[in-house]
Amino acid sequence: MLLSSTIWLGCNWHKQAPPREPNTVDIIYHEKQVDEVFDLPLKTDPAPYAFLIVIDTPVTVKHYYAFMDSLLAAYAPRVSYSLTEYIVAHANPWIIDTLVSFDYYTRQARGEFINDQKEMIVLRKGEVLLIPKAPQADSIKAMLDSTIIDVNIPEFKLRLLVNGVVKYSFPVRVGRNERKYLAMAGHEVSLRTPIGEGEIIRIAYNPAFINPADNKLYYATKRDDGKHTQLPLIPWLEPTIDGRRQGSLIHPTTNQATLGRPYSNACVGLPEGVAWIVYYNAPLGTKVRFRYQLDVVNEAGDSVKLKDIYQQYER
Repeated sequence: MLLSSTIWLGCNWHKQAPPREPNTVDIIYHEKQVDEVFDLPLKTDPAPYAFLIVIDTPVTVKHYYAFMDSLLAAYAPRVSYSLTEYIVAHANPWIIDTLVSFDYYTRQARGEFINDQKEMIVLRKGEVLLIPKAPQADSIKAMLDSTIIDVNIPEFKLRLLVNGVVKYSFPVRVGRNERKYLAMAGHEVSLRTPIGEGEIIRIAYNPAFINPADNKLYYATKRDDGKHTQLPLIPWLEPTIDGRRQGSLIHPTTNQATLGRPYSNACVGLPEGVAWIVYYNAPLGTKVRFRYQLDVVNEAGDSVKLKDIYQQYER
């Protein structure tokens, strides 16, 4: 959903590019019949699936969107339901697991260094994608339709709720309790994450990274370990809050040491791997709730009172 050519975001200034990268490379795959599965390295039972797609050339993160678009163009007309990237990913959850595994700090903990996440291979030659039949696709869509993104700002937590039940809980960073002049805005703005409810109205697949404080574009980032890497290619989500586009995006942060802190320019920052999970559970229209609740129950089951980071209740 493209609502304007240029918009102000609390975290950066994003100049709208095409929503998905053009398919500038030859991405080849072929189809097999379900009764031919005996010679394929399947990751799940093929019975509920309509088509089996065998990858013939590796697909990197850089060309992942183009691959998905080509797959949807080829197979959406051949099924009786509305085939989406979300249905494909949830029918093949190992894709999401693979994308999550490219988190810089996850690999760092294993002694591996990722300089450019965009060059990591998501789909390897010989791997098999399964296109589901209608019943399974309908089940996935029902799950997505009942999902809510819930952020409790002073708790530094983002939860994904399905039918009111917590499916995931992740640490986040939130906006700072201050006002600041930002060159991109041209005036002083509040850096707090806004409180209210809304929905996801836009997904930025190829965000431009521009520091709002000094209006400078950047392409690399300094990690918590002092190393420099290229910026990862992970979708950013824009919600409305109380009917307004307030510039508080939900997006990955490349500095996980800032999680659990009021640190951002109003946005909700996630670990890189987690950002893929949130993306694949929050298509356009997903309900969003940014709340400010100090009285909570912690993981041990104890009632605790959180620090009032925005001085909401000070007299």
